[in-house]
Amino acid sequence: MNTFEIINETDEKIVELKKINELIDFALKKEKLDNVEFNIIIVNNERIKQINKEYRNIDRETDVISFALEDYKDITLPYRLLGDIYISIDKAKSQAVDYGHSLLRELGFLSIHGLLHLLGYDHIKEEEEKVMFTRQEEILNEFGLTKK
Repeated sequence: MNTFEIINETDEKIVELKKINELIDFALKKEKLDNVEFNIIIVNNERIKQINKEYRNIDRETDVISFALEDYKDITLPYRLLGDIYISIDKAKSQAVDYGHSLLRELGFLSIHGLLHLLGYDHIKEEEEKVMFTRQEEILNEFGLTKK
């Protein structure tokens, strides 16, 4: 059984989170995952900037940060503890406007992007980026969250 929680640490009511919950369920099935646990935490720009500075030594806001606990081999549990995904609602809103799509699409993209990072996908090298971004789009499109 998969366990994940979407935690809204902002003062905003974000109605899109119900649909993001359904998207994550869908993505876990697509990835054939069972017995994983992780969190998605929605924060504001100020908080994600603090996290980015503290953990990545980058003093600016970002849209999504993933902390993959499976990178630490000394953690052993009877289930896969994937980690945490932090998403800035402020960046999600501005990027939705910039890219000309809905906040739901942007939150969906950032959630799947973060989840794939927890699963070991990356985009540092061009070939890795192609694999990861193709998988993101497959999941989002099959769920019905297309770009436009």
